[in-house]
Amino acid sequence: QVQLVESGGGLVQPGGSLRLSCAASGTIFSINFMGWYRQAPGKQRELVAGMPRGGNTDYIDSVKGRFTISRDNAKNTVYLQMNSLKSEDTGVYFCHAHVTSLPGTSPRPYWGQGTQVTVSS
Repeated sequence: QVQLVESGGGLVQPGGSLRLSCAASGTIFSINFMGWYRQAPGKQRELVAGMPRGGNTDYIDSVKGRFTISRDNAKNTVYLQMNSLKSEDTGVYFCHAHVTSLPGTSPRPYWGQGTQVTVSS
């Protein structure tokens, strides 16, 4: 079993910054993909930023130039640095990972519990 634990959410004023962290633990052989999704009230969950292992990062258009995703593979941790935050960035941010637990097995998707980000003056 694998657990994803997020931290770093909170209340911030427009223009401010937050850094989210997500640490994976449990039976882990490799992590193929790590990313961040968000869900605003009344809206569907959307991919904000994704980072395959050793691959190119991908961002939703609305956060390009403001958010940066990074990984520490030795710590099985993914980060999301969020700068110049806007009110429309408000939502619950979920960590998502595709994890291979044992050699020769297929990766499985896992989700964190979510962390609230509120951008408001």
